[in-house]
Amino acid sequence: MILKKVLFWALSVVPVAGFASNQVDELKREFISPARLVELPAEQCSGVSNAGALLRPFDGQLAVSSPDVCVLSTREGRRGAVLVDFGKELCGGIELAAPIRGSQKAMKVRVCLGESVSEALSDVNAEGATATNEHSLRDFTVEMPWLGTLEVGNSGFRFALVELLEPEAELPLRAVRGVLRYRDLPYLGSFESNDKRVNDIWQTGAYTVHLNMQNYLWDGVKRDRLVWVGDLHPEVMTIANVFGDYEVVKKSLDFARETSPLPGWMNGIAAYSMWWVIIHRDLCLYSGDIEYLKQQLDYMGRLTDCFAEGLDGDKENYGGAQRLLDWPTSEKPDVIHSGYQSLLVMTMEAIGQIAEWTGDAGLMAKGDRLLKKIRRHNPPTCGAKQSAALALLSGMARNRGAERDAILAGGASGFSTFYGYYMLEALAAEGSHDEAIDILSDYWGRMLDLGATTFWEDLDYEHGLKAARIDEIVPEGAFDIHKSSGDYCYKGHRHSFCHGWASGPTPWLSRHVLGVRPVKPGFAEVVVEPHLGRLESVEGTVPTPKGLIRVKHIKTAGGKVKTEIEAPEGIKIVRK
Repeated sequence: MILKKVLFWALSVVPVAGFASNQVDELKREFISPARLVELPAEQCSGVSNAGALLRPFDGQLAVSSPDVCVLSTREGRRGAVLVDFGKELCGGIELAAPIRGSQKAMKVRVCLGESVSEALSDVNAEGATATNEHSLRDFTVEMPWLGTLEVGNSGFRFALVELLEPEAELPLRAVRGVLRYRDLPYLGSFESNDKRVNDIWQTGAYTVHLNMQNYLWDGVKRDRLVWVGDLHPEVMTIANVFGDYEVVKKSLDFARETSPLPGWMNGIAAYSMWWVIIHRDLCLYSGDIEYLKQQLDYMGRLTDCFAEGLDGDKENYGGAQRLLDWPTSEKPDVIHSGYQSLLVMTMEAIGQIAEWTGDAGLMAKGDRLLKKIRRHNPPTCGAKQSAALALLSGMARNRGAERDAILAGGASGFSTFYGYYMLEALAAEGSHDEAIDILSDYWGRMLDLGATTFWEDLDYEHGLKAARIDEIVPEGAFDIHKSSGDYCYKGHRHSFCHGWASGPTPWLSRHVLGVRPVKPGFAEVVVEPHLGRLESVEGTVPTPKGLIRVKHIKTAGGKVKTEIEAPEGIKIVRK
């Protein structure tokens, strides 16, 4: 009775939902059983028996009697390790369930998570290792209880190696389950064509961003797990075309603003402050939230002053921070300068639209003055696909045909997962939709060919053509793309295989193949302009604040496209 009274008093004094906490977890948890076991070399699993038991469903509750279990043994010099494949990339940890055994002593177990089989079999302590425990632990030792379960880890992974380290011991395992943490949102947007490969690319981009929609919008679920503002633009466009839910976007944009006091640049990169402005313009087009946009005007006005103060005459001259478009161009200052000049034009054009929508005459005049200045300086793009794309999108191209040809040269070769989105957008602006679909299928589809279930931080296309699959042990003599590819911050196994900035094909397909693009805030006016290219049919949905737009296009025998559209009331449809 006394215990009951104390408990009632505690719950009445401290709210159950809070306990002095200022944050409630916005995410849902789901337990994922392994899809399969990856066959390990005989010497690594000589002490394993009945591994298939780990594939049986488990409801989370152990029993005193558990006859059908996997057993890991290190007796007589054997090694007991299993490698499970959850079938697709997850964000979260794993649960280990240990049934009754002879010894009640806790037993040491190594857990190694991996986005590829190669990474799961790597060792962060090995000489020359590129595998890391940065941002999230993925290689660690834990102690397994007797007759109990243990949840460990919080990373991005698809594979989990579990190995018994206790000498001369046996450990029964009832289950190894993934613990998926995700934002519980429906996929309102959709895309379905007669080409399964293109459909899979759309879906994979959507899932890549979905995993990164954690308490904030991250760039990667293994690393960096940060709010990188440049990365956010492709992610926000994906969210707008798939989920139509913007709370995590607004939260992340506000975080970037609040942690970037002026005159400093967001994430220490001037281009990322430019992307912050462009994101707000595009977010308003899809959400129609003018009131939220008005909350940004003070910072946006002062940021525009910073852009003006960083000019050298008519040229951008943003020093004192990292100058970055994307990693493949990071050692090409002339390309970066050209890209920055074009990106600044795009930023000031966004400022003009934002000022118009919010009725801010002062901001409009400020942005217009700056736009006229920077358009007077038009540096060469130096043949780089990244700067050529921005020159086309900003109207700064000296020769539009030459810049388009620079992007098309070599097809998917020279594409990057981040700026590939803007290369696709630039090709669409030039009417090269057929070529863009082919490149999209080659470049992003190559990751799928290698076993990817989410899109990567980077792909060197030539490396991708010669690589072994990531969901199997790399055969001797074959190219291990996770271990041996990558550069800059993504060398080897440090390379993120679930990176939100790589999701560009998803919004691109919705905007240019399905052909649904808002041109006034909140879908007050929408252009429907399909470009099927070699596709025979495509249908899908796009979420709006007023409900779903449903579109279906079928190519007739004569090559014309027949279109059916269903749209909520209050949306003006302009067909092209």
